[in-house]
Amino acid sequence: MDWHLSLVAMFTTILALMAIGMPVAVAFLTINLLGTLYFMGGLSGIDQLIANSTTSITNFSLVPVPLFLVMGELLFHTGLAMRVFDALDKCFGGIKGRLSYMTVVGGTVFATLSGSSMANTAMLGSTLMPDMVKRGYKPHMIMGPIVATGGLAMIIPPSSLAVLLGSIGRIDVGALLIAGMIPGLLLALMFILVIRTQISLDPASAPGHPDVKASVPEMIKAVTFDVLPMGLVIFAVVGLILLGWATPSESAAFGVLAVAFLAALYKKLTIEAITKSLRGALIVSTLMLTIIIGSTTFSQILAFSGASSGLIMWSSGFDLNAYTMLAILFLTLVFLGMFMDQLSIMMLTLPVFMPLVSLYGFDQVWFGVVMLLALELSLATPPFGLLLFVMVGVSPKGTTIGNVAWAALPYILCTLALIVVLAIFPELATWLPQITR
Repeated sequence: MDWHLSLVAMFTTILALMAIGMPVAVAFLTINLLGTLYFMGGLSGIDQLIANSTTSITNFSLVPVPLFLVMGELLFHTGLAMRVFDALDKCFGGIKGRLSYMTVVGGTVFATLSGSSMANTAMLGSTLMPDMVKRGYKPHMIMGPIVATGGLAMIIPPSSLAVLLGSIGRIDVGALLIAGMIPGLLLALMFILVIRTQISLDPASAPGHPDVKASVPEMIKAVTFDVLPMGLVIFAVVGLILLGWATPSESAAFGVLAVAFLAALYKKLTIEAITKSLRGALIVSTLMLTIIIGSTTFSQILAFSGASSGLIMWSSGFDLNAYTMLAILFLTLVFLGMFMDQLSIMMLTLPVFMPLVSLYGFDQVWFGVVMLLALELSLATPPFGLLLFVMVGVSPKGTTIGNVAWAALPYILCTLALIVVLAIFPELATWLPQITR
């Protein structure tokens, strides 16, 4: 079969199966079985598929994924995350728009601890939104910062999606985790500037809070006992990698130990919290590993069918410069993000994108950061951005996807601006990985 027909047939079949409601993992398993029978020699190909599947999920680089999930679940179920927010609440005092600012700052801190955008958004929405509504914040000052900051967990280490992207795309996982630190913090700063600008243009959009102003000793006590100890977790996850003392897998394990130690120190490490954390991490980990099996086999079928090599030859035939190709790849990710979840997008695109990344000479780690930003952007892109649905789920009745998307628009523009900045100054993403090698 001609490579054009092979490529179109496989992608069309996958999209059709998902369109009729078939789970992503099952859809990929179906196309993989059909592709294996056709392109890889029938039943002997099935044997190869099973062997490859085992190899793909016994990769040591995937160990951080369940560990990061356990770490985030423990932070949530033991109440450590809420202690951080309560402390920050005291520190921000009665400034205008305090809860909007706290959403970004607290959400960024939690992003460095949890590694899950969904958990970040759900926690911010369920804990901060009721008080913001009660105090008279306008909807865009509530939903915009929550949706935007929730997505930061995708790029700021530890990021479970970054580990999966590195594993599927054959990118250095440790370098990719570290590379997201500076862009992620820069994006958080841009979010704060957006909030400040919105308050300046409409002072009534976010009231002050003179009734919650804490004394200086209270602030110092809150930071000392509830915020600074979380630095142990950040050091265990990020610091050990930066210093070269631990691999991503080892740092993830130290992160879980750090959270467990702090929870025990605060007398919050209960059997119930541990059980709920392990159950939640097990469910998500199983889903992710199943999807990785499908992605790895799909990449091999593309290679056997000649679609990968044919696409590379076809792409190299155009007189396109590197950044035009980058724009095409980016727009493809954003478009797919309107209809699909991030794991599905990665599975579909990485087998095709990574050869093009090598062909056009992009730094793989840098491209990984750009792709994570594009996937973060797609989380808030209607009609099917996952964070939009999470936000609607925790919002008052009557809130629509359109309301949330409109509130998130200024923050989406921040992400687009950051991607342009990264294209001009790639060192923002590559500097930290380079100095740690």
